Amino acid sequence: MAPSLIVFDLDGTLVDSLGDLHRALSLTLADCGCPPLTPLQVRAMVGDGVEVLVARALDATGCTVDRAAALQRYLAHYTADPTGRTRVYPGVRATLEALQRQGAQLAILTNKLARATQLVLEGLDLARYFARVVSGDSLTFRKPDPRALLEVVAGFGVQPGQTLMVGDSEVDAATARAAGVPFVLMTYGYHRIPPEQIASVARFGDFAALGRFLGAPAS
Repeated sequence: MAPSLIVFDLDGTLVDSLGDLHRALSLTLADCGCPPLTPLQVRAMVGDGVEVLVARALDATGCTVDRAAALQRYLAHYTADPTGRTRVYPGVRATLEALQRQGAQLAILTNKLARATQLVLEGLDLARYFARVVSGDSLTFRKPDPRALLEVVAGFGVQPGQTLMVGDSEVDAATARAAGVPFVLMTYGYHRIPPEQIASVARFGDFAALGRFLGAPAS
């Protein structure tokens, strides 16, 4: 498989950000007088954008605080140190470099807000690999709305069938399916249903395997 364009999700696909998501959410809940959540609980809440993340956390703790205020507290805590506990998954850098050498165009489509996305990509020295980054507030729609992915595809002047989406969740899979784009699942991410129940052309448990699948093994 040699797609012209590869569109990646961010959290749970390229980076393991659970530590920083949990940290910021823990500080937010403490500020609001809410009980804490475990990392495992937070992991199951990730993937649909920060507003949904905070709302799910408040629902899970039974807190009845002002949600808009809690969201602003979360954003302040998260952007204060977005990469302190976030790590690039093994094999990501070398594989991205191999894909670039192969001539593939690379982009990111994430539901993470643009400011947070920029801080993470720059803080982890990943921004240089991607020709375009579309975040959760870049457009008036976001995943799983297929228009978000189709807008990225159109911007590169390619067809959906010439594109591959790589993600870690049922949200990513639904987006790709609705857009007519082949999808590869990274099984180590933040999906909420078993990987075998998520439709994909391939599933991998490490990023280097994706590179080999695409004919761009890391050197």
